[in-house]
Amino acid sequence: MKKKIIGIIVILLIVIIVAITSVNVFNVRGDLIEIKSEKELQKIVDSYASESNSIAAFIISPWLAGIIQPVSAEIEGGIYINESAGQDITTLSDFAKSSTKSDYSTTNVQVENVDEADIVKTDGEYIYSLSNDTVYITYARDAAQMEVVSKIEEPQSSMYPEDLIIQNNKLIVISGNRNKTIVRIYDLTDKENPNKVKQFELNKEYYTSRYTNGMLYVISSGRIDDDDNLQYIEDGQTINPEDLNAYKIRDVFSKNQTIIASYNLNEVDSKIKVQSYLMDVENAYISENNMYLTDNGYSGGRSVELADIYGIKGVFGLSDLNYETVTSDSTIYKFNFKDDGTVEYQTKNTVKGRTIDQFSLDEQDGNLRIALYTSDGSRIVVLDNNLKQIGETMNLAEGEKMYSARFMGDRAYLVTYKTVDPLFSIDLSDPTNPKVLGELKIPGYSTYLQPYDENHIIGFGFQTEEIVRRNSQGRVISISTTITGMKMALFDVSDISNPKVLSEQIIGDSKTNSTILKNHKALLFDKEKKLLAIPVRNYTEDLSMNSDDDISTVTRSYTSNLSNRSYNKIGYAVYNIDLTNGFNFKGLITHDVNEDNENKNSYSNYNEQYISDIRGVYIDNTLYTISEVEIKANDLETLEEIKEVLFN
Repeated sequence: MKKKIIGIIVILLIVIIVAITSVNVFNVRGDLIEIKSEKELQKIVDSYASESNSIAAFIISPWLAGIIQPVSAEIEGGIYINESAGQDITTLSDFAKSSTKSDYSTTNVQVENVDEADIVKTDGEYIYSLSNDTVYITYARDAAQMEVVSKIEEPQSSMYPEDLIIQNNKLIVISGNRNKTIVRIYDLTDKENPNKVKQFELNKEYYTSRYTNGMLYVISSGRIDDDDNLQYIEDGQTINPEDLNAYKIRDVFSKNQTIIASYNLNEVDSKIKVQSYLMDVENAYISENNMYLTDNGYSGGRSVELADIYGIKGVFGLSDLNYETVTSDSTIYKFNFKDDGTVEYQTKNTVKGRTIDQFSLDEQDGNLRIALYTSDGSRIVVLDNNLKQIGETMNLAEGEKMYSARFMGDRAYLVTYKTVDPLFSIDLSDPTNPKVLGELKIPGYSTYLQPYDENHIIGFGFQTEEIVRRNSQGRVISISTTITGMKMALFDVSDISNPKVLSEQIIGDSKTNSTILKNHKALLFDKEKKLLAIPVRNYTEDLSMNSDDDISTVTRSYTSNLSNRSYNKIGYAVYNIDLTNGFNFKGLITHDVNEDNENKNSYSNYNEQYISDIRGVYIDNTLYTISEVEIKANDLETLEEIKEVLFN
């Protein structure tokens, strides 16, 4: 008995000594443990791997995390069209107007005044686009005089440009690979000779970026390497800052490092500000005031508390501690934009359920609204300024997955799917008591919802058909679902308790797909011009699935890895849209590369299957469609071709 007591005392003394040492090693600030060196970072990450094999690590890590309290305070030509029967953001509508007065389109973004990077941008006079390792700058104000005026080539063969932003007469080019993000900023005073004024490199893979209030924010994320995780390169100089701004977050045990870099575009000579956190990131929602990063994960029960260690259970048997069942959840990390534009971590919270994309989150009046789904169904949770839950809806559509969500002022819309497409309308006017008011069921499902105005919304997705197989006795032996075509639907939600379908448009057949189903920036929409346009392509294989398949997974397999799938045609489908006539197909603009056209001889060996996407913009009365291969100018009203320029 004495030996057992002595053994317990020795273990407790070791725990206390190591814990005190740990507290002295790490600077604890609210919800954060500040990391002072690369060595400390590696020590923390290495401790995760050994926790399951070490009693001391099993006790110490949760204990150290538990003592830190959170601070107080987110188709023609091979593609045929079957014409059956709010933010206007590409140019932002009355629901979210763009600040520009020029008559040209801007990128379809989620939040007003928060620009998102894309593969094509325009400033109303020039078009900036990506083609392989090159950025092309094309004069386009006068369509008849359209021409490439300059090229910016990526100097590193392993790094390809991924995104562009145009702001403050600056061109931001973001390149990356699995290990690095490179940001180059060019002054565009002389479009024919862009002048690089800034470059910085982050030692993790590029995730996303935003521009708001004069500040550029770039987020990178990836696994911790053996060294150099806390370094970055600015204007050719390797930076090892004294103040690393590197942190471990309480109760978060991740081997991934997420880096947030901020840069003031109004001050060319300013230095970037870099912070890093041991955390994963899967979705990012960024408003004018706050940044919310989410991690969809699984919780394995509560942390070990001090009472567990020093109480009855702690002394007489750590193995008797109870842990909750592992559940699917989402952790939300909130960051605030300070007056100088830099980022400051605020707090976090974990809620049951998973988000699907950035449109799963929305901020209004200081509250964060989140759309989540579990096996129990989908729901909306409302969190206050400190991420404390203040309201939630009941679970909707048990056993169905949520495929899209959109918030519009005091309303929210969710789409779930199993065999039909329920569109749920939700009243959020009282954030403490959100209510589901309406439901509309139609065949198929929507993966993206676009506000038309405050009372109408457009859904993009697939038309589906359920196939039921029965035996000779009439008993059901299998149920499968077949995609029969792409679909757009215009919903009237003026009566939130009774949503209606105003118009539907079926595009193509089971072989037809579009980037809009996974990337909202592919949409060109202007309510005043009655314009809606999207890229479409026809594959040589059906989009098929069986009853065990997740439709979003099947869709993603066709909209990703495009070079591994053959298709017949890629085009840009243009429609008129209004509330009276619904969708009216105008025509298809195709980007083909073939040997028959003498103007395309330099591309005779270019296989058209590698045209990964098309974007569309308009300047005045001209519609421009841009791919990696060429740019076409067409009359916006008649779609008659004005001029074509090849990239080489």
